[in-house]
Amino acid sequence: MTARRELAAAKRASDEAAIAAARKTIHAAKVALGERGPTWWNDDTDYNRHLIKNTPYADWWAQVSRTNWPPET
Repeated sequence: MTARRELAAAKRASDEAAIAAARKTIHAAKVALGERGPTWWNDDTDYNRHLIKNTPYADWWAQVSRTNWPPET
């Protein structure tokens, strides 16, 4: 969040060098968190925007949802 605040301040000041430095810091943090860079999972297909019943995870979800759903509060 520090880098994001620095980016906002640099934008307000129209400081292009500070903007570039903040963006570089933000990118490094995202790579370190696994949000950017090589994927850490090994699925061959991206099942985003698919109903779970139409994916290879359908059986797993059916079992999990029967035993753990709804979650206890």
